[in-house]
Amino acid sequence: MRKKHFLLMLIISVLLIQCSSNGRNQLANQVKDEFIHSWNGYKEYAWGHDALKPLSKSHHDWYSSSLLMTPVDAFDTMILMGLDKQAKEAKKIVFENLSFDHDMYVKSFEINIRLLGGLLSAYQLDGDERFLELAEDLGERLLPAFDSPTGMPYMFVNLKTGETRGEISNPAEIGTQMLEFGTLSKLTGRPVFYNTAKKAVKTLFEKRSEIGLVGTTINVETGEWVNQDSHLSGMIDSYYEYLLKSWVLFGDQDFKKMWDKSIAAINKYLADQRYEGLWYGRANMISGKRTATTFGALDAFFPGVLALSGDMQRAAQLQESCFKMWQLHGIEPEVLDYSKMEVVSAGYLLRPENIESAYYLHKYTGKQKYLNMGKTYLETLKKYCRTEAGYAHLKSVITKEKSDAMESFFLAETLKYLYLLLSPEEIVDLDKIVFNTEAHPLQNTWDK
Repeated sequence: MRKKHFLLMLIISVLLIQCSSNGRNQLANQVKDEFIHSWNGYKEYAWGHDALKPLSKSHHDWYSSSLLMTPVDAFDTMILMGLDKQAKEAKKIVFENLSFDHDMYVKSFEINIRLLGGLLSAYQLDGDERFLELAEDLGERLLPAFDSPTGMPYMFVNLKTGETRGEISNPAEIGTQMLEFGTLSKLTGRPVFYNTAKKAVKTLFEKRSEIGLVGTTINVETGEWVNQDSHLSGMIDSYYEYLLKSWVLFGDQDFKKMWDKSIAAINKYLADQRYEGLWYGRANMISGKRTATTFGALDAFFPGVLALSGDMQRAAQLQESCFKMWQLHGIEPEVLDYSKMEVVSAGYLLRPENIESAYYLHKYTGKQKYLNMGKTYLETLKKYCRTEAGYAHLKSVITKEKSDAMESFFLAETLKYLYLLLSPEEIVDLDKIVFNTEAHPLQNTWDK
């Protein structure tokens, strides 16, 4: 009887695993279908341009000339999803039409994370040397941005002339260059990229306050802080992300030391317990005094970073708060006052960070609840943001009124992380891959 009972339980367990796997396959295929739907909308109405405007069925370019942001940004998602046809389409237009030889100022940070990161990951996944040639050309054109008295980059650089402007910058735009410039340096054998980006990060880190925090804006010419508000949101967020990930990718202990000192200050002064949950608010970088109890869609990257650092307890607690924020109005707002659970900024820009963190938590814990979160993310995205031509931002998560935009990161990040979360296959090994802040996978292929 015991043997029969054991065999019966074994069969039931196998069937449950198969059902779970089949269910995840179906969800992952739904995500893939939504990617194809969005890519087809881009092809039909925005081909050759930076981004789709899904409501007007037209296009948007960031600057006077298109830099093909959507094809470059989306390419590695296609590779990971096994979408060979779409990848060939993107590759063809990139090699036929992408040029950086334009007399125009671009935002160094955005071009770095979307295009340089996209080209580097494309090269590592696809192997075509032309991707690396484009990446090196772009890297050289971005280098003049760092020609400030402090070595911290200006916000804007002219791709043709190398002229710069925008001396008031922020930690995110200063410190979110290391993964891309470092990888470019390792793949080309040119230390200038690594050394230049690292100098900027170290200079910024040395400008932190005595209690270990950085502010929101800083003058890259004088090194003086302009805005002393400290937080994890936009304008600071990915600076912290890259301290940790630069250590993970390059094994550079300097970044580990900077991360360790930074996270201690973050947990001491920004962490906040409200409504039986963990949040991270705002504080003055000098005094540590609380300045606001706001947390939003951009802050939701932090559970994933905490998980990557090994702090699973805080990561899990914070992800619960992030999911509460998503559920409050059926989809997350741009900014929430967590002390009142009231929306401060009501838009939703198809951001990926909440999904990204659930992906990391599931990878490291295997818990079903993060898959359940993924299912919720997928259902609500389809319900509120899907359009005939693609997906659209929301002007308000309360009214669910749509806005005529679909940025390239929806294909590069949001759908990628959702697919990786829900797929039962081990598509990416986090022991070997580091994602840049635009979800472009980079791999250490240089240390043998």
